[in-house]
Amino acid sequence: MDELDRPLALPCGLELRNAIALAPLTNLQSHEDGTLGDDELRWLLRRAQGGFGLVSTCAAHVSDEGHAWPGQLGIAGAQHEEGLLRLADAIRGEGAAGIVQLYHGGDKATLSPGVRLGTVDGESVRGATVDDLHRVTREFIAAARRAEAAGFAGVELHGANGYLFTQFLAPADNPRDDEYGGDLEGRARFLRETVRAVRDSVSAGFAVGVRVSPVDVWNQRGLRLDDGVAVGRWLADDGADFIHLSLSDASAPPPFEPDRGPVARAFRDALPASVPVFAAGGIWTRDDAKRAVEAGVNAVVLGRAAIAHPDWPTVSTQPGWEPKRPMWKPDELRAVDVGAAFLDYLRKFSGLVEGGKPAHAPAES
Repeated sequence: MDELDRPLALPCGLELRNAIALAPLTNLQSHEDGTLGDDELRWLLRRAQGGFGLVSTCAAHVSDEGHAWPGQLGIAGAQHEEGLLRLADAIRGEGAAGIVQLYHGGDKATLSPGVRLGTVDGESVRGATVDDLHRVTREFIAAARRAEAAGFAGVELHGANGYLFTQFLAPADNPRDDEYGGDLEGRARFLRETVRAVRDSVSAGFAVGVRVSPVDVWNQRGLRLDDGVAVGRWLADDGADFIHLSLSDASAPPPFEPDRGPVARAFRDALPASVPVFAAGGIWTRDDAKRAVEAGVNAVVLGRAAIAHPDWPTVSTQPGWEPKRPMWKPDELRAVDVGAAFLDYLRKFSGLVEGGKPAHAPAES
């Protein structure tokens, strides 16, 4: 048994059975109105049965305004509650901690029924007013309470990957000159206020984590490591039970600051010892996971490896085991409870599924 197979305690008192988490993967397997689909239930349940300590939903929209994808799970209203209850009960019954990733797409919320919300006015985007931001915070509070009432172990606020909170954090995307723009403290204010409000609105034992883009990864938007670490410290002060780093390589330095050490190490050294660092990015094997731990990660988060290997936490411990990497055969994915909508979605990405986009084609973001 290595370090990842031991229980991991969070500051709120929640104990995960191990330090291996399923990433919040977009899978499009629920219904148009955000109610839970049977394929999404099977997808997540299979990973809970496979031994993951923490099983996260996809990014679940907290309002119609924040809705971004067809088939995206919702946590915005009473119509979603029955499915959330079923899902929480199923994950908990397999011994995993289930969490809901709470999400607002901001200017990427293409299914919004009106003009999309962002940091600056545009042809199809309306710059958020202060009243808008307070309303969105209340929507996150309501969603977190809904998740707790359904029986989930916690929530994760999605502050990464260019969505609404990141649009405030990234200097290149935030031209505001009010209290929600300007310096780092101003740009982080919206996320911090929402984290504090959510933390204060749920039970002490209910986990509240945050996923952040700590540095620029694919595009340069002004997210620098020192700023990311400062935001991480603030979020821990605000009551975050874990900080989840969205990276392309969980053990690497910042892509645009190559003279720095691993991103995860900078966070681990800066955060209180009680607040674990979660990180996703490039973890396929136990050796990959161990490198991440050596780089400062306390819990590894698996995305693509978990698609093909729902039992990764156990099968990866076998001597000589090697993961099945892309390209995957459709039947291989169907056999591990990847439903038809998720399979079609994966076909759009370069080099993942036979019969989909060829490996030499540019990947879609």
